[in-house]
Amino acid sequence: MKNKYPDAHCALNFKNGFELLIAARLSAQCKDERVNLVTKNLFKKFPDINSMANADIYELENIIKPCGLFRTKSQNLKNMAIILKKEFDSKIPYGLENLQKLPGIGRKTANLIMSEIFSEPAIIVDTHVSRITKKIGLHNQNNAFEIEIILQKIIKKNNWSNFCHCLVYHGRNCCIARKPKCEICCIKKYCKFYSEKTNDEKKSKKT
Repeated sequence: MKNKYPDAHCALNFKNGFELLIAARLSAQCKDERVNLVTKNLFKKFPDINSMANADIYELENIIKPCGLFRTKSQNLKNMAIILKKEFDSKIPYGLENLQKLPGIGRKTANLIMSEIFSEPAIIVDTHVSRITKKIGLHNQNNAFEIEIILQKIIKKNNWSNFCHCLVYHGRNCCIARKPKCEICCIKKYCKFYSEKTNDEKKSKKT
């Protein structure tokens, strides 16, 4: 996958930890491409923690409405900025525990921040990572935390972050949920799904 996707990286546009926190929260149930369009205008209006903390909630809702769940997300963004300002001296806190104290920030986003902002190896279990690693046969779990722990044991630590970014690219370009392009897959020889699919086709031809 490294050879196939040498430029694999976080698809969200950001310049600093604050912008990544905002973009990651907006990406829930929303495509990254749309988030990037929205944040382009959002960060012009609210460029830092202080301006976001003082944002008019209705103006905030209006800007991020295309991302869906805009009322909940708007409140999360404003409250997040207030907490960063009051409890963390307007700085992005280090560590999964501290990051998850922020409204709307779960373990997946916390791991993303640790990887992208603090350069710490992290397994970021999004829908692509969860789905594809299960399809390959690396686990049979549905729980994101359990998947994270399993992948930490399988993948070399220095490859954790890149592995997850590659899987996102692979999920968008090849291993599509509804119709995977198995014939052109660069890792099909390692894939449990492809192996079972091929065996079923062989049996079908014999019968």
